Amino acid sequence: MSLAGRTEKPATQPVPVRIGGFGGAAALADFLKAGGYDLLIDATHPFAEHISANAAFAAETTGIAAIALRRPEWHRGPGDRWQVVQNIPAAIEALGPSPRQVFLATGRQGAHHAEAAPQHHYLVRSVDPVKPPLALDNVEYILDRGPFTLEGECDLLRQHHIDVIVAKNSGGAATYAKIEAARLLGIEVMMVARAPAPMVKAVDTIEAALAVIDHLFPPAMKRGV
Repeated sequence: MSLAGRTEKPATQPVPVRIGGFGGAAALADFLKAGGYDLLIDATHPFAEHISANAAFAAETTGIAAIALRRPEWHRGPGDRWQVVQNIPAAIEALGPSPRQVFLATGRQGAHHAEAAPQHHYLVRSVDPVKPPLALDNVEYILDRGPFTLEGECDLLRQHHIDVIVAKNSGGAATYAKIEAARLLGIEVMMVARAPAPMVKAVDTIEAALAVIDHLFPPAMKRGV
């Protein structure tokens, strides 16, 4: 398993782990060839576009099989008040000029874009601290890791008088509770859309990924993934 190194204390994994980048797509391709790998699985965050692009390039140039594990996007449901935007700067701009109580739920990557609109009060939740802290007078920080509960998210939004959430359309169940809570409480969501994904065979569950692996590599062939 390869981790980018952006989380200070990643969860323990039952497989060999390397941490840190490869130095670009070409260097990743060299790593795959030198290691004798047969398959690359892109299981990174849906918004880690650079990593996914490098993985797709490395697989194509080396001829190594590749699949992407991409959890399905969230979809707007009855009662949702979404404004879909293309990126975090666009979400901050869409907040408007009047001061608002903003739950910035995009993690620490990209949180600095909030500095462009200092009139708002921000509640920032991330796994690791935002470094350096935002150059804002009205900001609070919460360090927490999902999964989150609907009850807990409703309590959080009420406690901080949140009237708008900025969130990435990450998909999955671990952080969906804030979207459900926004629906129940009538809170607006600035939903950051995903960028187009690289053209790699994609599956949306671990079970589907395992089925593809079993199809590509009968048990006697499995050497390195």
